[in-house]
Amino acid sequence: MTTYTDPPKESFRLSMLLYDTRYRSMTIQIIALMGFMLLAAWLINNTIQNLAALGKPIQFGFFTDAAGYDINQHLLEYDNQDTHLRASFIGLINTLIVAAMGCVTATIIGVMVGVLRLSRNWLVAKIMTVYVEMFRNIPVLLWIVLSMAILIESLPMPSAFRGEDPAATMKIFDSVALTNRGFYVPEPLFSRSLGDIHLFGQSSLRMDVSLDFLAFLIVLGLSIFAARKVTARAEAIQNATGVRPTTWYINLGIIVIPTMILLIALGFHLGYPELKGFNFSGGIYMRNSLIALWLALSLYTAAFIAEIVRGGILAISHGQTEAAAALGLRQGRIMRLVVLPQALRVIVPPLISQYLNLTKNSSLAIAVGYFDITGTLGGVTMNQTGREMECMLFLMLIYLIISLLISGVMNLYNNRVKLVER
Repeated sequence: MTTYTDPPKESFRLSMLLYDTRYRSMTIQIIALMGFMLLAAWLINNTIQNLAALGKPIQFGFFTDAAGYDINQHLLEYDNQDTHLRASFIGLINTLIVAAMGCVTATIIGVMVGVLRLSRNWLVAKIMTVYVEMFRNIPVLLWIVLSMAILIESLPMPSAFRGEDPAATMKIFDSVALTNRGFYVPEPLFSRSLGDIHLFGQSSLRMDVSLDFLAFLIVLGLSIFAARKVTARAEAIQNATGVRPTTWYINLGIIVIPTMILLIALGFHLGYPELKGFNFSGGIYMRNSLIALWLALSLYTAAFIAEIVRGGILAISHGQTEAAAALGLRQGRIMRLVVLPQALRVIVPPLISQYLNLTKNSSLAIAVGYFDITGTLGGVTMNQTGREMECMLFLMLIYLIISLLISGVMNLYNNRVKLVER
């Protein structure tokens, strides 16, 4: 009788790291990684030694020194005697403001242009084509400077609003003033305000958060959540019976009524800008540099988003549209309910890149005098302190963090809208 046994396992030898295919690839990767780390360590050490020899060792103590310069557009409290860290923080807030405004506006314009480019109306389609080709083939810096020039040259000075027969008048029921210095719009005020929360004490990152604004966001968020629950229930009824209940007026009431009750309870009213002396006071002041940067970045990025949207729509089979039309749906509902939800899986990944590009292109704000993080930390602060390496490293880290946060949020949304395969 013959007995079969497994051969003894071969013991591990160091030569197997090179000659055994099971270990060779890992060995090569480890060696390459070690080589890269050694090269990076040598470059960093060499840079530190050279800066020390020049009398400029890397240190970040300059952030606590007084900045000594003004920032013309700031959402939070700022004084020229605040520290460089405070000035950089204000610049970061300005960057986030223009990036958020630009992403929203560019998305709205881009989706509309992308859909209209596929219009059966020849004139509309060609006009949208001209817009796309014109904006995406001219550098964004030129659009920013051109937008600034148009605002300065075409809009009146504040003094034109003075007198019994003024040369210029305010818009929208005398509540908005469009001048060559910027836009003055009404600001929300509360006669029965809940007050503010003071965060981070008196540090360079201090900020005041309005409790009224927080209450508004909480009520609005809960209302939207409740409205989505009503919509989900309507969809469940439709899937079970084939009949979809009408819910738009219910959702509108759920969102509007609690919000209006809160605003009335807080004594909400608007503070209008008024011409006093040589300029307007009151209201919210948006400098022409902010408006020019916002418009230029939005229109420029929208041209690329339009092509992304058009490509995503064309990626959907024409049979989907024909099937929806056979069910009696109109073209607008077909686009909103059938085509765009499926096209999102194609649209969202390249859309992330456009949001990142818009955020990084906002660093061109210094061309029109808008103080963002590049203008403060990478501009005045760097020139005053002479700390080029520290400022550039910190600036690169900030843009990296912003880009990673945008990518993370958009990837989460992409995972929600993508098709689930079975």
